[in-house]
Amino acid sequence: MKITAVEAIWLRVPPLDQPCAWGEDALVVRVHTDAGLVGIGESDSAPSVIKALIDAPVTHSTCKGLRHVLLGENPLEIERLWKKMYRESEYVGRRGAGIHAISAIDIALWDIAGQHYGVPIHTLLGGKYRDRVRAYGTFSARPTEDANRTVVARLLAQGLRSVKLGGGTFGHDPAYDMKVLRAVRAEIGDDIELSIDLLGRWRNAPHALTQCEALREFNLSWVEEPLPSDDLAGLALLGKHADVRISGGEGLATRHEFRSFLEETRPAIVQPDITRCGGISEMRHVYELARHYGAQLVPHGFSTGILLAATMHFLAACEHGDLIEYSQSDSPLFRGLVKNLLPLAGNHVPVPDAPGLGVVLDEALLERYRVRL
Repeated sequence: MKITAVEAIWLRVPPLDQPCAWGEDALVVRVHTDAGLVGIGESDSAPSVIKALIDAPVTHSTCKGLRHVLLGENPLEIERLWKKMYRESEYVGRRGAGIHAISAIDIALWDIAGQHYGVPIHTLLGGKYRDRVRAYGTFSARPTEDANRTVVARLLAQGLRSVKLGGGTFGHDPAYDMKVLRAVRAEIGDDIELSIDLLGRWRNAPHALTQCEALREFNLSWVEEPLPSDDLAGLALLGKHADVRISGGEGLATRHEFRSFLEETRPAIVQPDITRCGGISEMRHVYELARHYGAQLVPHGFSTGILLAATMHFLAACEHGDLIEYSQSDSPLFRGLVKNLLPLAGNHVPVPDAPGLGVVLDEALLERYRVRL
């Protein structure tokens, strides 16, 4: 079997001259083979950049577009192809967007392998430990207390017992943050887990420690990305002294960045994104590093049903993969791109058992939101 084509498909809901909200753009990859099998993957990154990295022509031996690296190769040789992509895109890759692009293709290769062998990806990863994974719902903070109460009421009505808020203007104004959290905690009661995502907005470790102390009354399950992920000294100080679990890592790529992050900051929770860290292949290494450093791995995931399915296969095959993020985005790219979107059943998501990734794309929706320049 040989790879015959690699499609990098840029999707976007609003026009190019208007801003996107979370979940309103995406980069989908389809890897085609001469056996008729097509693998699907995605990267939750800047779609135009990822598309360019895949479509780029050859400059020299370590600066190649990923499509050129893959054409004619056997898609079942996943580890060898990961290393080949990494080496032959070194000048523009190694970290950041280069690894985001490799992540999308890696997921698609695992999808092809599962289809070829007639088994779900979690079987290729060693077998599933569970038939469902507990979920928490993520939503963007709204401007008013009433609006936030309405959103969390909708989440609880779905059966969720754990919620996380962030984004919007949350994290910039402590007085506003207190009002939002007070309204949300009053709506959900004391028995529902509540976490917050700061997107690295707190100024420094002393400021973050003060904020953690001020928010103690809300009994937060964790505080996510309180500082930028490269503020290793600040995160280490915060992790040591804050009276709440600190998490982060969604923007990191490869085991190398995660090793430094885990070793130097010792977070309680590490949150790689399978479409950014290096795909399924590299996520396996990150999981083992998290185990080694005593951190819980709770993947980041706020994009389409492709990311959701890939994360579910991975967690099903992890001995301790027992919590998944479930987007509450209203974007059609989350709600409709995957026709068989994995459902939220109470506060759990069922593990898929179809061969490969198991996703079926809505071709009409894909064409409607496809960006053509």
